[in-house]
Amino acid sequence: MKRLLKYVPLHFLVFLILGIGIQFYYKIWTFGFLKLLSLVFLLSLSLLFLQKKKGITFIAFLLFLTIGISSVFINDSRNFKNYYSNFFEENTSVVLRISKVLKPGFYYEKYVAEVIEVGKNNSRGEILLNIKKDTLQSRFKVDDNLLSKPIFKVLIPPLNPNQFNYKSYLAKQGIHHQIFLEETQLLKLPEKTISLIGLSENFRNKIQKSLLKYNFKNDEFAVINALLLGQRQDISKGLLTDYANAGAIHILAVSGLHVGVILLILSFLFKPLERLKNGAYFKALCIVLLLWMFAFIAGLSASVVRAVTMFTFLAIGQSFKRKKVVEFSLISSMLFLLIVKPMFLFDVGFQLSYLAVFGIIWVQPKLESIYKPRFFLDRKIWQLFTVSIAAQVGILPLSIYYFQQFPGLFVLSNLVIIPFLGAILIGGIVTIVLSLLNFLPQFLADIYGNIISLMNSFVSFISKQEQFLFKEISISFLMMLTCYVFVFSGILFLLKKEAKRFIYFLASILLLQSLYFIENKKINEKEAFIVFHKSRFSVIGERVGLHLKIQHDLDSLQTSEIKAIKPYRIAEYINELTTVDFKNYINFKGKDILFIDSLGVYQVEKLDKPIVVLQYSPKINLERMIKTIHPSLIIADGSNYKSYVNRWEKTSSKKQVPFHYTGQKGAFILEE
Repeated sequence: MKRLLKYVPLHFLVFLILGIGIQFYYKIWTFGFLKLLSLVFLLSLSLLFLQKKKGITFIAFLLFLTIGISSVFINDSRNFKNYYSNFFEENTSVVLRISKVLKPGFYYEKYVAEVIEVGKNNSRGEILLNIKKDTLQSRFKVDDNLLSKPIFKVLIPPLNPNQFNYKSYLAKQGIHHQIFLEETQLLKLPEKTISLIGLSENFRNKIQKSLLKYNFKNDEFAVINALLLGQRQDISKGLLTDYANAGAIHILAVSGLHVGVILLILSFLFKPLERLKNGAYFKALCIVLLLWMFAFIAGLSASVVRAVTMFTFLAIGQSFKRKKVVEFSLISSMLFLLIVKPMFLFDVGFQLSYLAVFGIIWVQPKLESIYKPRFFLDRKIWQLFTVSIAAQVGILPLSIYYFQQFPGLFVLSNLVIIPFLGAILIGGIVTIVLSLLNFLPQFLADIYGNIISLMNSFVSFISKQEQFLFKEISISFLMMLTCYVFVFSGILFLLKKEAKRFIYFLASILLLQSLYFIENKKINEKEAFIVFHKSRFSVIGERVGLHLKIQHDLDSLQTSEIKAIKPYRIAEYINELTTVDFKNYINFKGKDILFIDSLGVYQVEKLDKPIVVLQYSPKINLERMIKTIHPSLIIADGSNYKSYVNRWEKTSSKKQVPFHYTGQKGAFILEE
């Protein structure tokens, strides 16, 4: 561990991550590219002239902090003069190039598209392209160029508290606008620039067409697509849920697990090369080339590129045969990836991949040493068991923070699936090669399809053991970090049982307990009045501690399962929900709140500048109402007609009364 902590790239990595975080969240650098590059150049140059070790160290750390800032600044298309929004005007012609095909929604086919031309200006930047399904004859492909006169719309943030923030997710990928079109509003241009990703997609499409001849079932074909070609678009929602609940969702995403298995297989196959002079280097070269060939076949997606880059560094590092080569290779790969693609830092897959690998490196050897099996079979089972536990130790706090659930049978699903994953991957590659050569016998295709079906059936069986699936677990960001402090200090103590490390471990337990009691106290004392957003319906809540009282008109649903409420209920640890009728009035912490529904009744005396909530499109004269009761704020929820809301907003603006529409500004929350 000491040797690892002294590894210089690790220190650089820490300051690089710090620089990325500072620039992403606080946008401290706004002075342009020339000054930024000049600063990086001067810091680099000063390293050549400094002689004192402390001075060199300080400047080196400052340099990587600046590199982190500059990498975020450079990767943000909005900082360039030719960013598409700088040229766009109403009714302007725009040329789009499809760069990624996404999983379709219920109403729209979805794509990521580059804006390569606005009017007569060459431009840059990416948008989310939505094309109505009913109007689309065939799906577009990567590198297709489209001409249109679109309206760029700002991405909408979540309208209810604690919901998944799709706007933030896309922003981290450099996407800040979306457009909605029908095929009649698009003209597909004949010219087509072929990119590497486009070539990859064409080759993948050729593979898919060759496989379709062999009558694979829908779920079989979807899983083959995911396992070998990196395409999860065709996987049914039910099957995806089964894999998630069984703790085996990583099987369906071509990432570190798949590339790691392929690396092990290739290392075994090319081991005889080590007998030759410089054979270790030649072996590493062959492995790296084949790994990148696999990445090409799998579509060069971000997750595949990250995984192959990680294991490329590992394959090269192994050729040097030095101690700690795995740890050093992983840190170096992470440093390289974040310099080139700083937004990977905020990608859940990136975080989970590295944490899982580091968990395996540090925890698994210690776990494995606890028990020494005598026979080959139980030794391999024990190794796989300890690997699964170690990986889960690395990702557990982060996994709970993001997904709010823990699959208790993940060990069982991994024990059964992972030993056969190598064979499944090899079998899949052989199946693909033979199908491309039109030399695949139907009985081999049937055997491979049955193996995939068997895996799907096993996963489905595991997912149905709901008593072992722990759902709706919520922890705060601070609690998640504290859990990692606890895990890290515990690992350090297990690696070397020293009094000093034991004290650190006890301190981490104390910190964890203190944070739990502080957060629990705050939650129990929290009070709030909330107007949730639900299109065409009204959902209003009053929270007191862990109790949430809800008034709603969704008769067909259990209160706890209302989509507008559920994320808030889980994140805020609500353990009691009751349905109530507020009778058109509530007093929250001394503040009068008046509900005006479709009846339009508001003749309530002695109200002191109340908050008015408009529901179910009441036919009222808003000017008269404002003059009568002098509201401090007017709220319109999702149950109102938009034409009414627009009229009310104009009237409120005219009368200088604050107006809040949940369909635009999101849920209204009044807290103590």
